[in-house]
Amino acid sequence: MVDHNYTADSVKSLDWKDHIRMRPGMYIGKLGDGSSDDDGIYVLLKEVLDNSVDEFVMGFGKTIDVECDGQTVIVRDYGRGIPLEKLMVCASKINTGAKYDSQAFKKSVGLNGVGIKAVNALSSSFDIQAFREGDTRGITFVRGEAVSEDRKNKKTEEGNGTSICFTPDSEMFKKFRFRNEYAERMIRYYSYLNKGLTIKYNGKRFRSKDGLKDLLQENLSEEPLYPIVHLEGYDIEVAFTHLDQYGEDYFSFVNGQHTTQGGTHQAAFREAVVKTIREFSKKNYEPGDIRGGIVAAVSIKVEEPVFESQTKTKLGSLTVSPEGESVRLFIGNFLKQKLDNYLHKNPETADALQEKINRSEHERKELKGIQKLARERSKKSKVHNRKLRDCRNHLNTKDKKRFDSTLFITEGDSASGSITKARDVTTQAVFSLKGKPLNSFGLTRKVVYENEEFNLVQAALGIEEDLENLRYNKVVIATDADVDGMHIRLLLITFFLQFFPELIREGHLFVLQTPLFRVRNKKTTLYCYDEVEREVAIKQLGRNPEITRFKGLGEISPNEFKYFIGEGMRLDPIRLDAHESIKGMLKFFMGKNTPERQQYIIRNLRFEHDIVAEEEDAEAEPIPKPSEGADASASQAA
Repeated sequence: MVDHNYTADSVKSLDWKDHIRMRPGMYIGKLGDGSSDDDGIYVLLKEVLDNSVDEFVMGFGKTIDVECDGQTVIVRDYGRGIPLEKLMVCASKINTGAKYDSQAFKKSVGLNGVGIKAVNALSSSFDIQAFREGDTRGITFVRGEAVSEDRKNKKTEEGNGTSICFTPDSEMFKKFRFRNEYAERMIRYYSYLNKGLTIKYNGKRFRSKDGLKDLLQENLSEEPLYPIVHLEGYDIEVAFTHLDQYGEDYFSFVNGQHTTQGGTHQAAFREAVVKTIREFSKKNYEPGDIRGGIVAAVSIKVEEPVFESQTKTKLGSLTVSPEGESVRLFIGNFLKQKLDNYLHKNPETADALQEKINRSEHERKELKGIQKLARERSKKSKVHNRKLRDCRNHLNTKDKKRFDSTLFITEGDSASGSITKARDVTTQAVFSLKGKPLNSFGLTRKVVYENEEFNLVQAALGIEEDLENLRYNKVVIATDADVDGMHIRLLLITFFLQFFPELIREGHLFVLQTPLFRVRNKKTTLYCYDEVEREVAIKQLGRNPEITRFKGLGEISPNEFKYFIGEGMRLDPIRLDAHESIKGMLKFFMGKNTPERQQYIIRNLRFEHDIVAEEEDAEAEPIPKPSEGADASASQAA
């Protein structure tokens, strides 16, 4: 049967900027408002900075100036400057750039000619100014459309380089604001990976002398068990040490890009460290005993890198060059030579490293008997206990929906009953807790196996050996919004921080937001997550609406619950600051120091009207945008 509505008019070809604006996820991942460090506005900043850093890598310009007022960003580098006659095409013609010339930008981050075009299309204003050999040109865009352009070169006394000023479009990024802590972290990483480069952010200077060693030194949460091992070679740099903690922590980079989700280079490093230490010690240690507690940074440079998405958070390349040398072999050979030599030359470090491995091995063997009993108990529980209502698709399989796999950890049977009836059985599983879990602060891993509740949680997640077998992409704590519910949240977060911190570091742990109020009349039902939303709903529905306060998840019917765990599900991610000491944090919040915590709360108590006032003050004085003319633009940027 012919569809007569499907005609030639149905076939449309989108303009480059329209395609970027219609499908921003293809170019920058998620949009967001800047409250999360992986929101799109930080990808825009990164795309602009990448070009400036690439100039430094090629030997041009040792300083980059960045200014940000929370809304508008100005980036001024002192590289060669974009060729003036090509300024328009570099800023607005997709798949255009110098990085296709492998001799000019052999190991660059951005190789697809999309970067600043995406920034341009997704910005309400985008000003670009290039300076070359005493001449300059500038163009101003609005949402990718040029609104003013210098048709001829103008004279300038400014040094060579490029200045870009952009304001993300509030139509795309709702109520956005750049957070200094996220922008500064990005800039710190650029400085660690480019020794000798100075980046000034709002006047604050970032520069690194020892590269990845500085990165680890500044990000260690406690005193390391031995001095940081720092190794450098052609196109590769690594640094690592061990802490007295569980889990593994990695900072990995490819061509200066922070690959937050790892990839082939990180996997190769993990494998090579085990192999090298086994050969050095002439002992067949278990990988988990060697890597437990490791904190490492790995940076490699690859020709024509292949990433798994436009946001470049995971390396997919198997080779480091077109000639075909594998990433695995490249990193393996480097560590085999450099790390082995280092350990022979530094016997104190080698002894401390082996002592840590031996402790991990001793603890593991000590737990063997307990693990056996725990597994038997776990098998019986799977048969006789319905604490886990599993789903069909899991993260550690090749299921198409594996990244949608979610485990809800609930308190009690009433809450789990509602979620179980409302869930999507394909991707959503439910684990029901029995009362409050144990406070695991200060306890050893032995407690995981001796405590039935924790052992079953661990078994349900599939993380007994390591995180590679994690069965769910999202682990969601779903507790009541009362004091007891908050306490259970803290106890569960303590458990994960203590024994499985990588689960949090890799972004798998969340807290489910559920509505506190239901406001309805005969025609409309509105669900409200806080007092403000409730007041808005009351005004919207008019006179005397029915208002219900949900005290617990069990009070929400399955028919209602489906709206809160479906497409519109609100999740608060649990994040672990790289500078945060897990031991210190747990000791403060979960230790026997109640008076100290009370004083902390009193000192840091803030009221809503104060927070609103602070945010308004922060937005009161934006950075003025460059006016037309080379000197004005340059002085604003510098």
